[in-house]
Amino acid sequence: MSNGSDHHLTRPVRRLTRSIRLPNRPVRSRFTALYGVVFFVSAAGLLAIANLMTRGSRVSTMYPGPEPVPQEKALAQAQMQIAWLQNQLTEQHAAQNRRLLVGSAIALAVMAVASIVLGRLLAGRVLRPLRTITAATRRITADNLHERLAVSGPADEVKDLADTIDDLLERLEGAFAAQRRFVADASHELRTPLTTMRASLDVAVAKPEPAPPQTVALADRLRGELDQVDRLLEGLLVLARTQHGDLPDRATVSLAHVASEAVAGRSADIAARRLSVRETADGDTPVRGSRALLRRMVDNLIDNAIRHNEDGGWIRVATVADGENAHLVVETGGEVLDPRQVAELTRPFRRLGADRTGTGDGTGLGLSIVAAVATAHGGTLDLRARPDGGLRVGVSLPSVVHAGVPA
Repeated sequence: MSNGSDHHLTRPVRRLTRSIRLPNRPVRSRFTALYGVVFFVSAAGLLAIANLMTRGSRVSTMYPGPEPVPQEKALAQAQMQIAWLQNQLTEQHAAQNRRLLVGSAIALAVMAVASIVLGRLLAGRVLRPLRTITAATRRITADNLHERLAVSGPADEVKDLADTIDDLLERLEGAFAAQRRFVADASHELRTPLTTMRASLDVAVAKPEPAPPQTVALADRLRGELDQVDRLLEGLLVLARTQHGDLPDRATVSLAHVASEAVAGRSADIAARRLSVRETADGDTPVRGSRALLRRMVDNLIDNAIRHNEDGGWIRVATVADGENAHLVVETGGEVLDPRQVAELTRPFRRLGADRTGTGDGTGLGLSIVAAVATAHGGTLDLRARPDGGLRVGVSLPSVVHAGVPA
């Protein structure tokens, strides 16, 4: 079965996206903890210094000396009054220290909370440009490499990082464009010698004198190979045009009608393999896009379902609209498939093995073209291995809210 495209060029994009994915919350938590600890230690140090200075300035308690020999009653009373005043002063000083200690503890607790809040705000402010860069880069894929981060601001490390990513995206865009141009040009140029070779075979076989049977058999075989190469080149051309965003003859198309026509047009092939086909359509499924490419997408899905099936098997074709999107689902039976291999079927020339290559007349680009057409129309392709065996292929495209649209 066929598979996707540009895998060797999409790897740098995926590596770029993964390389700049910052774990925002853990980094922000670390910055918050760092700022909080700095503020907390600073506040604790300031309060400790204040307490030390207060204790250093404590008035020393002076106790009276030895009991004087009672000589004069007035002197004894004065000394007792002085001792009482000193005791009162000491108690007041101790109470003041206790109040200062309690106030310091409360202030330290308030500063701890404030430091965490301020640290989180500062961390968010510092990481905001990086989050913006990360979000913008995640939106950039192989299909919209023309977009740039275009970060404004002072020439600092963050802007240097954004400019570096923009330069890398520009180089990737140029590489993708060059590759697609090469595929399109090579496919176009190769069609001329193929036409010449086919004409030469026809002339050689159509000579007045009968050609030897071996020559006729060889000519028939070569015609078959040339037809296969011609289909391959046609597929490459369609793939290159689609990836370039070239969508001709835009119109509103009924996906259900196109699917029904594709099944009806292959009734002979379906009968030859004794396949049972069940079609279901849940309302109209109008989509907007290239009529030719949408038909090619549906034709490829039906062809794959027929070609990569078992004799006497079954096919289910369902179309449904959910308001925002139109869905086309094609399911086939068969053996249980490896989900990892199924996930790579959108890459060019990928198949699941000889047992699913059918007659061998496929080009290996069927699902690559389906994925490219779906992406060009703003849709998605979903490939799944069915638990009971076989393959489920689903295409979702933006729906046009308009009923009764002819195909």
